[in-house]
Amino acid sequence: MNGTEGGGRLPARVAELRLLEIARDLPGNKVLAMSQGRGQAAEVMAQERPESSVMLWYLDAFVAQLAQAHCHATPQLKIECLDDWPQVDADLALLPLSQRGESELSRDLIQSAYQRLIEGGWLVVSVDNPEDRWVMEQLRVYDKRVKVRPFDDAMVYLVQKSQPLKRVRDFQCELAFRDCDQLIRLVTRPGVFSHRELDNGARQLLDAIDVYPEARLLDIGCGSGSVALGCAMRDSSATVHAVDSNARAVWCTQQGVRMNQLENVTVELSGTGEYGDPSRFDMALANPPYYGDFRIAERFIQAALRSLRPEGRLVLVTKQPRWYEENLPLWLDDVEVFASRRYHIASGIRPTESRGGPLDSPVNRSEPPESSGDL
Repeated sequence: MNGTEGGGRLPARVAELRLLEIARDLPGNKVLAMSQGRGQAAEVMAQERPESSVMLWYLDAFVAQLAQAHCHATPQLKIECLDDWPQVDADLALLPLSQRGESELSRDLIQSAYQRLIEGGWLVVSVDNPEDRWVMEQLRVYDKRVKVRPFDDAMVYLVQKSQPLKRVRDFQCELAFRDCDQLIRLVTRPGVFSHRELDNGARQLLDAIDVYPEARLLDIGCGSGSVALGCAMRDSSATVHAVDSNARAVWCTQQGVRMNQLENVTVELSGTGEYGDPSRFDMALANPPYYGDFRIAERFIQAALRSLRPEGRLVLVTKQPRWYEENLPLWLDDVEVFASRRYHIASGIRPTESRGGPLDSPVNRSEPPESSGDL
């Protein structure tokens, strides 16, 4: 697979391309795979093994939708968006990693993939770093006899499962914080923003808003749920709808709803930017990521404009206020941007009529940005 064969197939990322070169020669009738892009390796495996079961798993619903559209001509390939690897017995698991990925998430993914394998099954892990040592050391926990396949632009490792894990590490974390003199409990997991701590931006966002009786609030990109849970606990007559495209974020928020015994929070997994009935929320809250040239921030704002009632308010927290100062007035009234400790709060009112502008057109949806963390 050279990245362009097969009728204009999109090029696979390096780690996935090299992983496929090795995995093609391994046995396996029940294949589990992850992807950093559009699932090219899983697509090829499904096409070359039409009698096999190939399942492609994503944490992010938006990226899963891109893969579904790309792989629609391969009906034997099943695509799932879940908070963890699908609960199936696999004999071959494929895991491409990025050297810029989050280290704890990588450990979690490796362990979970190994658990899904039957004895004798193969785990194939690749990383886009030809000088890698870190991933190999993680795999040596499972078997000292890690097979290595070096490339000029990547490393690929093979581990055959010989026995069940004797010790399964729990990577999730429970923590608590106070808001308006109430203790709020959270659950976080690797792959969810601000794992193991309360994000300071979320704290500033909570400090910047008031929740009034019967308010209808929307938390876009809810993460572990700290903002949604805090708002819901301030006034039980208010309702909060928390949305995220990350399946683990949705799972964490649902756990927070359960632990705090809240009945006024709903949680939704969505990567579409369409959240139920349009124009019904009084306030939309968001802490957009700071990477991706504001593409994700634009999607958040576009979703808020569709979701807010006329004269509803959007409130965001950011470390990069200039872009919001320049762009929010194009679409919102009464825009304010002010400092809040090391952050800035940006807010504005949805006008009664749309003004047009770049956010009325689809945002350029190219390959999703990767995590900025390092292995």
